[in-house]
Amino acid sequence: MINASELKLTAVSADIKRVTADALVIGVARDTSGDRAVPRLVGSPLPQIETDALEASLGALGLTGAADEVRRLPATDSIKAGVLVLTGLGPVDGELVGTEALRRAAGSAARQLTGLSRVVFALPAPTVEAAAAVAEGVALGAYSFGSHRSKSNAAEKGPLTEAVVATAASTDRALPAALKRAAVVGRAVRGVRDLVNTAPNVLYPESFAQAARDAAKPLPVKVTVLDEKRLEKDGYGGLMGVGRGSSRPPRLVKVDYSPARAEAHVALVGKGITFDTGGISLKPAANMHQMKSDMAGAATVLQAVLAIAELGLPVRATAWLCLAENMPSGSASRPGDVVTMFGGKTVEILNTDAEGRLVMADGLVAAAEDKPDVVIDVATLTGAQLIALGNRTAGIMGDDEVRDALKAASDRAGETAWPMPLPEELRPSIDSQVADLANIGERHGGMMTAAVFLREFVGEVDGRKIPWAHLDIAGPAFNDGAAYGYTPKNATGSTLRTLLAYAEELAAR
Repeated sequence: MINASELKLTAVSADIKRVTADALVIGVARDTSGDRAVPRLVGSPLPQIETDALEASLGALGLTGAADEVRRLPATDSIKAGVLVLTGLGPVDGELVGTEALRRAAGSAARQLTGLSRVVFALPAPTVEAAAAVAEGVALGAYSFGSHRSKSNAAEKGPLTEAVVATAASTDRALPAALKRAAVVGRAVRGVRDLVNTAPNVLYPESFAQAARDAAKPLPVKVTVLDEKRLEKDGYGGLMGVGRGSSRPPRLVKVDYSPARAEAHVALVGKGITFDTGGISLKPAANMHQMKSDMAGAATVLQAVLAIAELGLPVRATAWLCLAENMPSGSASRPGDVVTMFGGKTVEILNTDAEGRLVMADGLVAAAEDKPDVVIDVATLTGAQLIALGNRTAGIMGDDEVRDALKAASDRAGETAWPMPLPEELRPSIDSQVADLANIGERHGGMMTAAVFLREFVGEVDGRKIPWAHLDIAGPAFNDGAAYGYTPKNATGSTLRTLLAYAEELAAR
């Protein structure tokens, strides 16, 4: 089910005269150092006379150097490539180009160069860090999803299969590891996208659990699946309450990577609502098809643990995939029902469309039983997240130390996230008159109210609350607009790179 395409990543020196390829990619910056912005080539591998001639014609070609500007030109005689490709780097003052600008420029070119097999990326990459950013951008941009197309459409142009990064750091002994990491990151992100893009009649709790088993087979990872009988027996009232309206019963999947000399243990809990109708509190019909993406949190934590395992980080990482389908039926939960969660707390259901926090609560309690050092949950949890932070910025809430570390990790990874508070005045709004808690509270600040609810289920170790943070990715997990940079339309794979960067920081400590 996870068909993440393979991409070969290699590196050569910046002198690419003898390198053959289908295309050569060069960067065009929007130079802002003068009185007015002008386009110019940065790090061109072409002979100086050709570089000067090409640069003089950029304006006439309509190029500005803006991000996402990709233009194909006939190749020159000095290179062994079928076509010359110019990709926008965005605003640049001087010769130094930031890693995220490189990542996006390479990703934008890779995304648009479908139908080509081997492409050389000669962007300004003088260091291992810069070369890794180019490689990662290519790995993120070279993606397409065709699993549901018929054989008659099999000839559709696919993503490129081999990328060569031209860099002055080609002989640096740290480069192979950096390229491996870029390949692992790209494969993991593409794996998330494949799961999120899969149709909900194909991806449901049972088949999702099998996909997790299949993806973990080549790695030193243990997968445990709790079916509906075990969930009922053990008292997982959140998962069972949400899933009882569907003919496809829920699952709880534990994916555990436990290296011998782990420096720390991070538990990742992911929301996996494989389709969300809203249940009895039915959603409006408009854009309901996008609710197949409501399992993006579970897909993200699954692939994050697999990436951590593949890179061999000395960190124990455990993913908890909370999988259910939220459907209306005669057996579905009703507004007014009270369910007993795993661990014993009771919750009054006031709105069946606030179901994600119910399955996540069960997962949080289960995760605490392993006594991890930190718990992070990831979910497409609230529409309020989009209202507060828009389509591309994730919200981070929780304990200050974990929240701030995740923000720093997102900055390093080149992803957009923003810390949000958990005001204490929101807690009384989730009190219930008949149960321990209600599943909805204050309407205003709904993203934060949902996090306050989840906080109630974070466990303790030796009388001390486990450090915790919550990532609401409702907006950035799914792109219903035009593709940009290395981000395609539909599933994005957002936040996986943040989790990996956070795990690497734990390992470095």
